[in-house]
Amino acid sequence: MQTYIVVIITAIVSLLISLILVLIYYKIKKDTAFRIISQTKTIANDLIEEAKKESQSMKKKIILDAKEEWFKTQRNYENEIKERQKEVRNLENKFNERVNNFDKRLEAFDKKENSLIEIDKKLKKQEEHVNTRAKEVDTMIEEQKKKLESIAGMTKDQAVAVLREEMKQDARNLAANEIRQDMEQLKIDANKKAAEIISTAIQRLAVDHISETTVAVVSLPSDEMKGRIIGREGRNIRAFEKASGVDLIIDDTPEAVVLSCFDPVRREVARLALEKLIADGRIHPGRIEELIEKTRKEMDANLISIGEKACLDTNIHNISPNLIKLIGRLHYRTSYGQNVLNHSIEAAWICGIMAKELGLDQEIARRCGFLHDIGKAIDHEFDGSHAVLGANFARKNGESRLVVNAIEAHHEEVEAESVYAVLAQASDAVSGARPGARREMLETYMQRLEKLEEIANAFEGVNKSFAIQAGRELRIIVDPTNIDDNQTMYIAMDIAKQIEKEIQYPGQIKVTVLRETRQTAVAK
Repeated sequence: MQTYIVVIITAIVSLLISLILVLIYYKIKKDTAFRIISQTKTIANDLIEEAKKESQSMKKKIILDAKEEWFKTQRNYENEIKERQKEVRNLENKFNERVNNFDKRLEAFDKKENSLIEIDKKLKKQEEHVNTRAKEVDTMIEEQKKKLESIAGMTKDQAVAVLREEMKQDARNLAANEIRQDMEQLKIDANKKAAEIISTAIQRLAVDHISETTVAVVSLPSDEMKGRIIGREGRNIRAFEKASGVDLIIDDTPEAVVLSCFDPVRREVARLALEKLIADGRIHPGRIEELIEKTRKEMDANLISIGEKACLDTNIHNISPNLIKLIGRLHYRTSYGQNVLNHSIEAAWICGIMAKELGLDQEIARRCGFLHDIGKAIDHEFDGSHAVLGANFARKNGESRLVVNAIEAHHEEVEAESVYAVLAQASDAVSGARPGARREMLETYMQRLEKLEEIANAFEGVNKSFAIQAGRELRIIVDPTNIDDNQTMYIAMDIAKQIEKEIQYPGQIKVTVLRETRQTAVAK
């Protein structure tokens, strides 16, 4: 029993001790929780205060920035208003000056009008006097005519008609003989001198054939590269065409793509940029735009370098930077397969050599020959012929009147005002017409030959016609019974004019008309 009581007491004591410990632990936790809550409130209050201070400072800063921007805008508007007021005052001054000038002119016109009125009165008096004397002279002439008619036995009209016919016939015969002799002598002298000058120019200028292709083809390391150039859903090729302005043609040609564009400089920029992309390997829209823009800047510098080198090669100085850049663009321009820059350099030297033979200024002649095709660098950007465009551009950039006229007249669109314009036209023809200088398609070449013979055969009296010397000469045989020697000249001139109207061709075409009479006899 005592043992049982001891156990109970021990259990009660243990229970009390456990209860006391739980109360002590709860008290400690509670105190700790209150202390943490108090600290948290303090920190939160500090953060709130700090946030309020920061917001106030930011608000002040924003207000200050806005005020500063407002003041800056106000100053700009005030400056602009002052400039406008200054312009208005200048315009007002100019207007006042024009009004004053106009008043002075009116006064001068009034004085001139008064003097003209006085002169008119004097002239009327003189006219009356002259009319009176003229009537007296007419009366005397009529009396003399009647006396002459009675002596000659013919009326006035009959005598005038007879005299006119005799004089016409004599003048026609004399003029025809003199013109025929002069033309024959001039042709002999001119052909001889022209042959000497042109042969000297060509002999002294020996250059390579300068025909070039106009197709831009870029080689690929493998056909796999075509897929990378096209990109996912075609995004790369679209970005390339948009940034470069060039059509990119990807066909079944192995390991090659074709670039197509009417602008040769733009096509060259696209070709260089595509080669850089292929070598770099990183092909995506951002990289494409970056490389094309970089290549375009490099091309601008390269055009100036090419133009300066061409000027040095032809020994031509003091050319506007704008013209130098256009000269560089000619390096990428072709005409009938002929590189236009090389053609211009060649024409410059030919023109200078011919000018030297004629005792003219070689530098002006070379300048005319060098710049005659400058309009071909911009003829795809503006309406009009390259001769007119080039002349206008040269005129705006300080070229002399002789040079501008030579550029504008080298295709006979305007009249040549100097011998330098004629030399530029001749040098252009010599450079473009020599064998190998220009290339054309076989089909176009054959069509031109057929058209030449067709034009000649359409004329009355033509029996046969033959296009020879690669279409540079048209030889025509006429019917001798219907066509005389005088008519052959007119037929040749008419056929030449018809060819100029209907056919486009490089260089010149010589028209030769042959007339011969054959008699056959048989000996038995």
